[in-house]
Amino acid sequence: MASKTAQLVIHAYPVFVLSNEWLEELYCEQCGSSHWCHIIKHSPDQYTVRWAPQHLWEQVAHVDPSVANPTVSEYTRKQARRHQQKRVDGKRFYG
Repeated sequence: MASKTAQLVIHAYPVFVLSNEWLEELYCEQCGSSHWCHIIKHSPDQYTVRWAPQHLWEQVAHVDPSVANPTVSEYTRKQARRHQQKRVDGKRFYG
């Protein structure tokens, strides 16, 4: 990504990136469903995992707790069809 483009993205979505904590959707084998978790890395082999509280959702961009992450097959199918997408003027985005 070019420097100017990166600056535009940063200003459009003001997000503070932390290298030692993040939100991730994890699968729970006990209940058979996925949940969003707040993960904090304390050291290379020590993590704290807890359910992500509501106040974190208000601070995070591009994460919607009501919508699950796509499965690998859904993501692959979407990426495979990406070249078929057309712009408003009828031309293709890719190729």
